[in-house]
Amino acid sequence: MIVQTASAGAPHFVVTQIDHARMSGELAALFGNEQFARPEPWDLIVYTITHHDEGWADVDAAPDRDPHTGLVYHLTKTPLDRLMITSQQSPDFNERHHPFCGILSSMHSWGLYNGRYGLSDKIFINAIDPAQRTAVQAMLDAELRRQERLKQTLRSNPVTAAWAEDGRLFWSYKLLQLFDTLALFFQTTHAAARVPTQFLHVPVNGVRDTTLTVTPVASDVATVAPWPFATAQVTVCCRGRLMTPQPAEVDIAALFASLPLTEQWYTLIPA
Repeated sequence: MIVQTASAGAPHFVVTQIDHARMSGELAALFGNEQFARPEPWDLIVYTITHHDEGWADVDAAPDRDPHTGLVYHLTKTPLDRLMITSQQSPDFNERHHPFCGILSSMHSWGLYNGRYGLSDKIFINAIDPAQRTAVQAMLDAELRRQERLKQTLRSNPVTAAWAEDGRLFWSYKLLQLFDTLALFFQTTHAAARVPTQFLHVPVNGVRDTTLTVTPVASDVATVAPWPFATAQVTVCCRGRLMTPQPAEVDIAALFASLPLTEQWYTLIPA
């Protein structure tokens, strides 16, 4: 789950990881213009971005209560045993669609524990309790083996062989990270608390990156510079539920399921 911050006394907008990913995919589908090239296979890249958190489906369907907040667990506070399930099941789901999707999703899982392949200075695995780190490392090593196995599958077919090149995969991976974090920019922080943010390592093409600056200018409206989208304006929707802290005796999963769905709409415009 993503538990958005809230003003004092206001309910929190809570988003499942599936709905988070769907919005990421909506943004990705609109990417690309004369300045920003789309890598191939674009349809499979957009598919993976749209489904990059599919392994969260079972976890988010049975959320636990965070005793520190009285809410469901926020993404970064999810107990490690449940987080590891999602890290394996998301690549499982995407691999069933296509080997390329499996590689890209596996890279996302591995990168979340390892500083996003150097794109981030947050090395999550270093903060994991040493007693649990062996199991986590085994899971991550299995993901690296998955990636190599699926690359061999792509290389065995002349139509897909070029998709297994490291440069092509990393170009695609950086776009997944962009749309993952751009969606989180809106979803994790309520409108009044958002601040100008830079998104680093955004690929212009297969050899050159740039930095995007996203600046809030009104409630749920932000400018983007340089402009990476194919349309003159981008408006996307995110579904969620409004939730307040609950006492320990409340069945948090049943309560969350009973809450009505609501929507937040976000608009991006050129600077």
